[in-house]
Amino acid sequence: MTLAQFSLYMLYASFGFYSIATILFGLSIRDKNKSEETKTNKMATAAITVTIIGFLSQLTYFITRWIVSGHAPVANLFEFTTFLGLGIVLAFIVLYFVYRMTVLGLFALPVALIIIMFASMFTTEVSPLVATLQSPFLWIHVTTVSLSQGVLAVSFIAGLIYLVKKIDQTKLNMSNFSLEIVLFSLLAFVGFIISVTTFNIMDYKVEFELQPESTIAYEMPAIFGPNEGEIITEEAMNPVFKTPGWMLGKDASRKLNTLTWALLTGLAIYLLFWLIFRKRLGAVIQPLLEKAKLDLLDEINYRAVAIGFPLFTLGGLIFAAIWAQIAWDRFWGWDPKEVWALITWFFYAAYLHLRLSRGWHGEKTAWLAVIGFALIMFNLIVVNLVFSGLHSYA
Repeated sequence: MTLAQFSLYMLYASFGFYSIATILFGLSIRDKNKSEETKTNKMATAAITVTIIGFLSQLTYFITRWIVSGHAPVANLFEFTTFLGLGIVLAFIVLYFVYRMTVLGLFALPVALIIIMFASMFTTEVSPLVATLQSPFLWIHVTTVSLSQGVLAVSFIAGLIYLVKKIDQTKLNMSNFSLEIVLFSLLAFVGFIISVTTFNIMDYKVEFELQPESTIAYEMPAIFGPNEGEIITEEAMNPVFKTPGWMLGKDASRKLNTLTWALLTGLAIYLLFWLIFRKRLGAVIQPLLEKAKLDLLDEINYRAVAIGFPLFTLGGLIFAAIWAQIAWDRFWGWDPKEVWALITWFFYAAYLHLRLSRGWHGEKTAWLAVIGFALIMFNLIVVNLVFSGLHSYA
């Protein structure tokens, strides 16, 4: 076994440990002998122990991959996203020992698992750094940003638990509808992973001939085909729709097709839950949160932002500007990644202003935490995969 293989095995092992810990946290919440949410029991102790073992396993992956590659393993989407998962787990462990809220683990670890599964969609090969990334600021800037996003993810998790607990699931209103959209978005994320993995295992491929004399390959059956193109793969399913002409770029149709498969698979998972439980997803989850304390969730939400925002300021703005000056001879440009980082910064600055100056708390700040994490995910997924810019090498 090479060190590179051992490194990946450690990542896979951490995935297994986090999965086991999620189950244990679920069992600890269902423990009828537990009198208060903030008190630990044997199952909760086992759950956090397994979580720490998983974290150490993932940390081993990170260190050994650094040794193999010779540089900080945060240079591409696979490496960055796995480190983001590490950051979420680290933030959760720290906040768990401060607040002793076991229900946080039931939500935090699945989010980290989804992030790690998303990373597996990209190449795991160790590759040399491009010239722009050959700087100490690679790990200084990127790891600080990733850790800050990991902490802010915990604010989202606490906010989401607050909303599921607080919103009256017996009524059908805008709050319930919005919450279901958020939960469905998580399932669509899982749907993307399932659909891509399934067709990769099947080694599915269909090609289209474009004009002038070029081709594009799909790794999924074509629901949306190229706006101007002909299928050249024999016995492949013909596209159901053509990609709208206003969507520019050679890969626009392939990206729209992948998004469609993710949404359809997520919808299938959602409908399966509904058929089994005959309830909205929020109503299914709510009974698990019976002992969760709203004031404590609100406190965790705020504390995570209070920690994550300064870290994001340091990594996402200050270190980023210094590295931009070194690499591109300017502190600021209108690169999509830079613009979206600034939008995210302003949003969390507004969160803290509304919390500290306007007295916003509870359901209002819970929604802000959810929206803030949506901005982070948009930056991770859409800005990285759809937009082109100076950060496209990632």
